Amino acid sequence: MQPRPSTDPLLLGAILAGGQARRFGSDKAQAIYEGARLIDRVAAALAAQCEAVVVCGREEAGFACIPDWPEAGLGPLGGLAAALRHAGERGFDAVLSAGVDVPDLPFDLAATLAGEGAAIVESQPVVGLWPVVAGPVLEAFLAEGGRSLYRFADHVGARRVELSQALMNVNFPEDLGPPRCD
Repeated sequence: MQPRPSTDPLLLGAILAGGQARRFGSDKAQAIYEGARLIDRVAAALAAQCEAVVVCGREEAGFACIPDWPEAGLGPLGGLAAALRHAGERGFDAVLSAGVDVPDLPFDLAATLAGEGAAIVESQPVVGLWPVVAGPVLEAFLAEGGRSLYRFADHVGARRVELSQALMNVNFPEDLGPPRCD
């Protein structure tokens, strides 16, 4: 990894992986796409642009893991709240978040989303760049019963960024393409 210019924000990569994968039918994180587990593909893309990476909402061997906050079962916002809290306690400036089911993240995603305040990918709101100062706002949003990621993004004025190529969203095994015969 290239040394980080001192003006770049200190980023924590967060893999939001606390879902139950009901539609997928098995553990998405362990599913294989183009020869690698989904979780490893997402981790590689985040690690290329962040100083550290955590997995939110599950235990996963080989990774730093944190539980969803304030409790499990809050969807992606529980993982994001945990990541923002963790980042704030450790001196990071922002969190670059992605779901475990987005195996084709660009390695320049942070630069694409950089700008004033928070930003989300239009078609994939779980993929976003969130300043640590959004953490307390998210905690209050959750305390008031908020559960929608789009609503929270609107609440904090997150910019919606359209990428030149749509990201994959793995919901069903067939989303990974036909099985390979190697």
